[in-house]
Amino acid sequence: MDRRSFLASGLTAATVTFGSSVARAAEPAKMFKILGISCSPRKGKTTFQSLQICLEAAKQVSAAIQTEILDLAGLKFDAAVAAGVPSVFGTEDAFDSIIKPKLLDSAVAGIIIGTPTYFGMPSALCKAFLDRCITLRGNFAWANKVAGVIAIGGNRNGGQELAINAVHQCLMTHEMILVGDGRPTAHRGATVMNIKDDVAADTVGVETLKNLGRRAAEVVLKLNPVS
Repeated sequence: MDRRSFLASGLTAATVTFGSSVARAAEPAKMFKILGISCSPRKGKTTFQSLQICLEAAKQVSAAIQTEILDLAGLKFDAAVAAGVPSVFGTEDAFDSIIKPKLLDSAVAGIIIGTPTYFGMPSALCKAFLDRCITLRGNFAWANKVAGVIAIGGNRNGGQELAINAVHQCLMTHEMILVGDGRPTAHRGATVMNIKDDVAADTVGVETLKNLGRRAAEVVLKLNPVS
């Protein structure tokens, strides 16, 4: 190798090393996951869409925030197990095999539950999910994790805040840290209206979704400083 080739190869190696160092420096020392849980029996519909908008806003807060959505639609699990009754689904019950491992992921620092509103209450699927989560309360596995709630209704005042309050009652017994949708709206959580099977046209509701996602991420980072 002549002198010119030697210098060129050294410069290339230095550039690669420097570039790698910059890339490593840009990566957060630790990542924190916010898990969205869609409690609608309709897979991938407005509850799922609302969680996507909310969690996208959470990710914009910091590169240290990761997000994931667990869609409960179509999963078989029996609420009666919380009362000590064997699951009607037997070995096909998905709570312990699919749902619970997601909830106990050590990277999860926050949870946002999304539910449609029926008569001012969460969906039956949401209630079944919350009932089964009694298994997490024995050792308070959710203690000090951030929690927020999204409720979707067919009208602007369709009972969304009542549904949010019902979910809050459960999450408080797990010693979770509840957050609302944050300023400037700053209420109990995200309240969204389903307009022809879409939420995008509900500009007021979408704003609460974004505020909730941002607020949840901010509190996660305050509780878990990255530096």
